[in-house]
Amino acid sequence: MEDYGWALWLALGIVLGVVEVTTLDLTFLMLSAGALGGVAVALLGGPVILQVVVALVLALAMLGVVRPVALRHLRTPTATRTGVAALVGSGAVAIERVDAHGGLIKLKGEVWSARTYDPSKVIEPGESVEVVQIDGATAVVYESEL
Repeated sequence: MEDYGWALWLALGIVLGVVEVTTLDLTFLMLSAGALGGVAVALLGGPVILQVVVALVLALAMLGVVRPVALRHLRTPTATRTGVAALVGSGAVAIERVDAHGGLIKLKGEVWSARTYDPSKVIEPGESVEVVQIDGATAVVYESEL
């Protein structure tokens, strides 16, 4: 055991690393780092009790310090859409007949020129629509189910 303790620590580190790949929670990665600390102490000829203590201290430090910082960086909020990109997905109301050639909708309190996404569709005044894209100053819409 004393001669091959490093191999056991290394195997544990690899197993924990593989488990991390399946969970993607960064917990098992931190535990794997602790096991690698055990490998280092074993390779330096440290006693088994020191290997265990170093592995535990390193794993707890990684869980308490490194993991929260890493998670904070991984979970940054998505970029806020601004300008016309923010209008995509918005609901509107047809105020004039909208077809493949044109029409008018009321979108976020403003009157926009619009055309249908599907050229075969016609949207009558008062019907709800959803903006698929903005093409220049024209909203491309389709009939909303709501």
